[in-house]
Amino acid sequence: MAVPPPTTNPVATPPLLTSVVPQKVSKPSNMKKSYAQASKTNFSSKIEDILQVKEVFPSLSANEVGKILKVKKSSEGKMKLKLNMTTRGPSRKKVIIPITKSNAELIMKSAYKHITNTNECPKNSNSDIIADFIHPSNNGIIITTNHPANVTEISRIENFLKKIDNINPVSIEVSHLPKSKSYMKIVGLPYNSELGVVTPDFIEGVLKETHLFKDVTLASKPRVIKASPKSNKAVVWVDIWDSQSGSAAKNIINRHFNIGCFVATIRGTNTNPDIPQCKNCWKWSHSTLSCHSHISRCTKCYGAHITKHHRKKAWCCMDNKKANQAATKEGEPCPHIFKCINCKGDHQADSYSCPYWHNRFNRDWHGRKQQELFQK
Repeated sequence: MAVPPPTTNPVATPPLLTSVVPQKVSKPSNMKKSYAQASKTNFSSKIEDILQVKEVFPSLSANEVGKILKVKKSSEGKMKLKLNMTTRGPSRKKVIIPITKSNAELIMKSAYKHITNTNECPKNSNSDIIADFIHPSNNGIIITTNHPANVTEISRIENFLKKIDNINPVSIEVSHLPKSKSYMKIVGLPYNSELGVVTPDFIEGVLKETHLFKDVTLASKPRVIKASPKSNKAVVWVDIWDSQSGSAAKNIINRHFNIGCFVATIRGTNTNPDIPQCKNCWKWSHSTLSCHSHISRCTKCYGAHITKHHRKKAWCCMDNKKANQAATKEGEPCPHIFKCINCKGDHQADSYSCPYWHNRFNRDWHGRKQQELFQK
């Protein structure tokens, strides 16, 4: 008789231990918080700030106090906008030397020789400035150096150029470094008062006598406008020559001075330079330094000569027997009608009555005019 195999009782294995992660219980949004929680979790404010709010408003709840602190923090976090009132001008490593065109051509013919001799002069005076190269400009020449030159070094370079053979020393004007431009406005004046309507010439004369502008050079005539069509308040826009850091403007911003019985205030403004008009070709939208024309033009007849030579070189003022035209007499202004090169109006190219000048701050207007020219 077969004996059945013994049955083995299975060994009970212990259940696997699983780690239980406690879940965060979300608090209802309407649950009230303590003042410590309001300052620690939401707003990172100091307890002193909370106590100060509670002292003023004792009936406020913790959530309401937190909202006040949140508004305070957001207002403190906002950075005050910094005015960008100074344009970044050309590199101050350039020495601008105004000189007549004929003398500039003489210097450029032997530019390498003059650069070498110019660098010998600073060596004798224990100066480390080095002139790298010379290049012509519309009103003279520009010498580029290894670092910005001081007043003494500029004077030595200028004196050396005056000693060059066949160069007329009188034709070399005062040399200087490039300058930046700062923009400001003067407020607190009436547009029309007992003194009359505020005009640019009147403001320019006042600024020259004011101690605040004693060491400040105006870059252009002041511009006077009404604050609004129905207001009698005037806003005077003033541009001054300045350093790249705007040091001259910073010395007079937010200061006050008298004009008659009124107290005027100087404010800084963001750089909003007007559309430039080239003083070489007299067209708009580019500066004189960036002009590609190698010929200076007349503002009256647009001939290939500067305006002060108009009477001697312009066809309308010269003696022309074939056209039965007599020359304009010496010392008399040109009596002929001019045509503006820009708007084709009956005025000079630099006239204040030109619509291009009236819209010199309107870049959209100038852009539309450029598109009209391209479409023709």
